[in-house]
Amino acid sequence: MSLLAKNPLASAGGITPKAIIGVSLKMYFGYQRSVDYCRDIAAIASTHPAVQSGQIELFVLPTLPVLPEAGRILGPAGAAAGVQDIFWEDEGAFTGEVGGKTVAELGGLYAEVGHAERRRIFGEDDEIIGLKTAAAYRNGLTPVLCVGELQQGSAKEAIARCSAEIDAALNRARSVAPTGRTIVAYEPQWAIGAPEPATPEYISAVITGLDAHLRALPGQADSRVIYGGSAGPGLITKLEPAVTGLFLGRFAHDPKALQSILDETAARLGAEVTV
Repeated sequence: MSLLAKNPLASAGGITPKAIIGVSLKMYFGYQRSVDYCRDIAAIASTHPAVQSGQIELFVLPTLPVLPEAGRILGPAGAAAGVQDIFWEDEGAFTGEVGGKTVAELGGLYAEVGHAERRRIFGEDDEIIGLKTAAAYRNGLTPVLCVGELQQGSAKEAIARCSAEIDAALNRARSVAPTGRTIVAYEPQWAIGAPEPATPEYISAVITGLDAHLRALPGQADSRVIYGGSAGPGLITKLEPAVTGLFLGRFAHDPKALQSILDETAARLGAEVTV
């Protein structure tokens, strides 16, 4: 069975999602605030036509202890939960780590890998990121593979750098596990935490190139590239149609902001589908 079939959000009602919106809570919220946030998002999702129709794929990545309750809250509303990191082995003598097998048992459907903070703070390299991506595939999770250049340059340079990061992760993953659908989050590292994201023209150019590269790889025809890095309300309306979604951080920690982003995304889809 393909991962597209395993993840109900990836083919809700037989419809391939036309947009993807994900939110990472990082370590900003405690347990109760995270649960309350998920309840607020579930209330929004349960009445949002584009989420309910499957045209928008919506997921939230809370801290690990919140995952079981987040899944129970979000699932009936047509959204889903996942984790911000997994270990590359499923079980064993790895003190403090959590494997993809456990994540799946807890109801997670997504696993973020390769975020810039994991690379910078914890020293994760292409080898580790590839193995973690494989662990996601192996356990029926959709990997949210983060890539992004360190310094701002040209769009062409960013495409080359990030394509190499995608290839390194997926080639390593392919060497140890069957691959499946991938969400790549393009997050230029110089834009993470910045007051403003990269310019719409820059984002659109880079994602157009990365998306074409990703979907030409073996087994990745259903995969997509979305944008992260100081993304918030108003951004999706400025981007080219090739940018099909956003991976959000602090600018979506207010449920009202996420509501706005969902509405803006649905409006963009209006020319192609009935929302």
